[in-house]
Amino acid sequence: DEVKQLLSDLQDATTAAQRRGLVQKIKAALVPHTKAEEKVVYDAVIALRDKEAQVDGHEGYLEHEWASKTLQRLDAIENATSPEHKAAAKVLKELVEHHIREEEDNVWEDVTEHFSDEDRKAMNVAFLRAKSRVRIP
Repeated sequence: DEVKQLLSDLQDATTAAQRRGLVQKIKAALVPHTKAEEKVVYDAVIALRDKEAQVDGHEGYLEHEWASKTLQRLDAIENATSPEHKAAAKVLKELVEHHIREEEDNVWEDVTEHFSDEDRKAMNVAFLRAKSRVRIP
């Protein structure tokens, strides 16, 4: 929800300073989340014997990769009020929103189906621990 709000704010921001600041906030929120999620959730889903679940895990990795590349490009655009910057911000927002829908529809179903309540609690603890260790470039 935090990242979705930041991405919406970025769409509405008009000054270069606002837009650059929002990009940094998005990076600070998104990068640790995606890295921890890959390590804890996607790796566990990919390790399952369920081929459809494995596809969901690999799809999550790919979506994270594309969001990361788009975020890097957004961060590298010097003119934060340029049409290119606005386009990259729009694409990032669309990628993240699509990913969230896919995750809610597929990955969380895989996790609920294949992992006990206790397993999911342990995954949450591991996720939070992994998230706190991620260093943002």
